[in-house]
Amino acid sequence: MKITEDVRKYAAQQGIAEETAIEEGLKQKATEFTKTGAEIYAKT
Repeated sequence: MKITEDVRKYAAQQGIAEETAIEEGLKQKATEFTKTGAEIYAKT
């Protein structure tokens, strides 16, 4: 529920639809994943 609240709050602040906020968040995470080496398990 906390995540849903955060998404709704972010969408309202940005003036975009919730679905658009989710899509943008997923794109950002995909970029971050690629930049960090695209490994499922992080090397410590």
